[in-house]
Amino acid sequence: MKLKVAALALVMALSFVIFIGQKIMVLRGITDYQRPLQKPHQKFAAVSLAPPLQLLPPERYLENFTYSGIRMFGTKPCECENQKGLHVLRFPDAFRPDELDSVKQRRKKEFEHFKMRYKTLPRDVLISQANSPLAYPLYGLEVLPLATLLLPGLGVYLQGGELSQVTLTASLGTFTTLADVSEQVLQGRGEKTMTITSPHVEWVNFILQHTTYTSTVYNIHAVDTVAFVMGPYTAKFPIVIRQPSIPWLYDPGPAQNINSLVTITTKTFLRYEKLNILIKSIHKYYPSITIIVADDNDEPEKIQEPHVEQYFMPFAKGWFAGRNLAVSQVTTKYFLWVDDDFVFTEKTNLEQLVRVLESTHLDMVGGNVDGNLFSFRLLYEEGNEEGDCIHWRGGSYGPIEGFPNCVLTSAVVNFFLAHTARVQSVGFDPKLARVAHTEFFIDGLGSLLVGSCRDVTIDHQRKDQAQDPARADKMAKYNSYRSNTQDQVTFKLQLHYFKNRLKCYTKR
Repeated sequence: MKLKVAALALVMALSFVIFIGQKIMVLRGITDYQRPLQKPHQKFAAVSLAPPLQLLPPERYLENFTYSGIRMFGTKPCECENQKGLHVLRFPDAFRPDELDSVKQRRKKEFEHFKMRYKTLPRDVLISQANSPLAYPLYGLEVLPLATLLLPGLGVYLQGGELSQVTLTASLGTFTTLADVSEQVLQGRGEKTMTITSPHVEWVNFILQHTTYTSTVYNIHAVDTVAFVMGPYTAKFPIVIRQPSIPWLYDPGPAQNINSLVTITTKTFLRYEKLNILIKSIHKYYPSITIIVADDNDEPEKIQEPHVEQYFMPFAKGWFAGRNLAVSQVTTKYFLWVDDDFVFTEKTNLEQLVRVLESTHLDMVGGNVDGNLFSFRLLYEEGNEEGDCIHWRGGSYGPIEGFPNCVLTSAVVNFFLAHTARVQSVGFDPKLARVAHTEFFIDGLGSLLVGSCRDVTIDHQRKDQAQDPARADKMAKYNSYRSNTQDQVTFKLQLHYFKNRLKCYTKR
């Protein structure tokens, strides 16, 4: 009994302690909650106020939009800024101050004519409105000049409200519909603006589903932007008007061997002895392949070798004129360009270069010379009315899929295999009579896709001192033509300024 009484007293005492403890804890919790209540509330109120919207400073994001140190985000016109280790050429500096204004006026006039002829794609950005009830083809419509196209995907989708009028407007073509409807419903059949007036959505959609566009202005490559309007809603979509190019195919013949696929081209000037060494080395590995030689020597010598076509030019006509002549006579799908002081070796594997071009979208592919791979990138940057910028950087854009020894680049050395028709479409500017190479790839930027492979090699012939006085005189004469004079350098800069509409060039 005493034990029961003691236990009961102990339980009551513990219950009291627990009750008091819980009370204290609850009160403390309430106090702890109420005490800082105003402070977090004030902080929350301050955070909930949206800060003013602002942009990051340019130095925070421009570094993310550069490639090889060149800004590739068009926030402002390009500039060729002087930097350590950077070679900068400013083409307007090649002109006298008293002639620059006149050159600028002529260049501006020619550029406007160029844009009129070639700049046919629209620069307007087409934006789809949010929650627009209009359905339309955003991309992919193409029609032949003066031909007719059924416009797919046109429609209106209303959720409540009453439809009244829909309009289609073009600038280079006209509209009609295959639907049999009255003039009260359809106005402008066969015109640049066609209007559908009806309160019935199903009628309007039936007409739109059978609407055609007819090109009425002959142009081999243009873009018409169609406006599709219903009340406050406007949608725009492009229709490309394009005349496909007629294919130019080269028949490789039943044998389909290297001789029917490739012609070797070169130009020679004042060094027949080196040309003869080159030809003999070619015949060692490719005895039946055609070799075309453009020759502008002052005392021509007939090459007495089989499978050689020799074309004579006026004396010192020039480097690019010779290239044009040689390539103009190629009748095979590909041509290989080599300098007349190169020499073929067992590593000059033309079949490998052919495999690269046959398996890729490349227009030309270079090899390496003396075991050294030459490739560089030409990066274009838009400018302003003063012109654009070109930046020369070494290296490549990355490997070519399927060919681990090849990379994608902008330009290669004077040892390359190329699609004949593609290079002929760019051509070599005959105004450049002496040292010129990069200029061709600048002209071809945007037209030619170029690769470079390290596993196909050609060598330079050994350079030795001429013992024969006559030969020594010829080599001295050759070297005098080989070097650019200051006048020729100035002419190059002026040519880039006017012809390519460039204001500057950088190289690293």
